[in-house]
Amino acid sequence: MIVRTLCRQLHSQVNHGTINPSEIAHFSRLSSQWWDEQGEFGFLHKMNPVRVQFIREKLAEVSLREHQGEEAPPPTGLRGLDVLDVGCGGGLLSESLARLGANTLGIDASESNVKIAQLHASHDSKLERLSYLNAPAESLLDSSKRYDVVCSMEVIEHVDNPATFLSTCAELVKPGGHLFLSTIARTPLAYILTIFLAEDVLRKVSRGTHTYNKFIKPTELVSFFQKYRSPSEDPQYLEHATLPKAWISSHSSPASPPLTEAEVRGLIYNPLQAKWHLASRDAWGATDCNYIFWVRKPF
Repeated sequence: MIVRTLCRQLHSQVNHGTINPSEIAHFSRLSSQWWDEQGEFGFLHKMNPVRVQFIREKLAEVSLREHQGEEAPPPTGLRGLDVLDVGCGGGLLSESLARLGANTLGIDASESNVKIAQLHASHDSKLERLSYLNAPAESLLDSSKRYDVVCSMEVIEHVDNPATFLSTCAELVKPGGHLFLSTIARTPLAYILTIFLAEDVLRKVSRGTHTYNKFIKPTELVSFFQKYRSPSEDPQYLEHATLPKAWISSHSSPASPPLTEAEVRGLIYNPLQAKWHLASRDAWGATDCNYIFWVRKPF
């Protein structure tokens, strides 16, 4: 089971890197196509508004819940928040978040991806809140800077040592902050749709873009965060002499975590409309292929 592998990696004393050179080379070769809506990344262009929708809805939902019964100002959404986009590619999500008022840093291990992202952003003077950095996520851990929101979309299925990658992303989140991930479930349906059809038959995506055994089931992500605790050397825990909490309650089912702690929603593509949709919470089988995941870091 991948979840056991994730946990073994997490508790290993060896500091494994997450960058896969062949994956970086693959996406670097494709970097010039990032902003071609009819090209290699056409599916991601269509998916991007739905990813942004989910992020905005979750932040608004949390804000409303926390201010329930108060005469609070309406939720400000992303405005003024510090946001990190890990594996930003050409900047599709980064630009969207910056336009919504977030102070956004996009990072990517591919230098050519970052150059394309910077070039595209340079044509829009309204993106003054957006910056880019050619670096792996691990390199940011030495800094004291932490983020209100960390996003990593369609990335974890391309990294080595996914547990290390998850823990890195998690520790870049401020206490009480939010981590958003989107990826692909390891199911026969996902193989048929994302590899056999998209790559081999329709050639909408370059062959070799996806590796089936790197796909991660939603329950495996939830199980990971049911076991995961932020390092106890974190100043917030040393100061109060308390043990860190698991991010998701261990008594809940991995298939249905508490909505105040985590949520998984399916991303469904309708080929007749050429459009992605955010599946409803109770939609059967909706997370069997593409899905988006949210979890909140404990205070």
